[in-house]
Amino acid sequence: MKSKVGISLLLVFTLLSGNTYSEYYLNSKVNAALTVTEKKADESAIEAELIYSTVGLDRYINKDIWNYALIGFRKINPQKQILAIIDFNKPSNEERLFIVDVAKKVLLFHTLVAHGKNSGGEYATNFSNTEGSLKSSLGFYLTGQTIISPKHGYAMLLNGLERGINDNARDREIIVHSADYVSQSFIARNGMLGRSWGCPALPKELNKQIIDVIKGGAVLFIAGNNQSYYQKSAYLH
Repeated sequence: MKSKVGISLLLVFTLLSGNTYSEYYLNSKVNAALTVTEKKADESAIEAELIYSTVGLDRYINKDIWNYALIGFRKINPQKQILAIIDFNKPSNEERLFIVDVAKKVLLFHTLVAHGKNSGGEYATNFSNTEGSLKSSLGFYLTGQTIISPKHGYAMLLNGLERGINDNARDREIIVHSADYVSQSFIARNGMLGRSWGCPALPKELNKQIIDVIKGGAVLFIAGNNQSYYQKSAYLH
């Protein structure tokens, strides 16, 4: 009788020990995975801070905008390690286009850029994905091929990546192009830049240089004062 009780107790102990070991093993695996994830997050944050300060963006652009841009850039994971940022939180009489070589940690360009006619005056405050709106669209894009526009000359196509936010860019003929109204002399006369029909228009003297650097698969992030965008963008969550 005693031997049967002993065997039963041993069996129960073995089962409990097995469960405890299984739980311990599972928990250790989960903790290890969390540790790796946390380590990667820490490394990403360190890299973001390093690039931000190294290229001098800390003098020009809010850190949150930079972090948003880099989060989306990493999710898109483009082959071309060039990230262009347009910060429409800034007025049009300030240089608000930033082009960064992420791999080399170099700020390649920092210059003027126009917003859409119906997005606002000095500041861009209204955004749309609708054809005919003459407004700028926020969000992430991939740069496309170059074209010769009948109206604007050397230009570049944009592919909007965010459904319902900027994915009508091609249908709206939103392109990167040059314009006479994007210049310091225009600002001196009018207090702000002229406005496009929704395109990010560039200074004439830099248009070709910039397009040749970012064409064919670079990421463009257009930021603006619109909280609903940041809440629903799939690239930021």
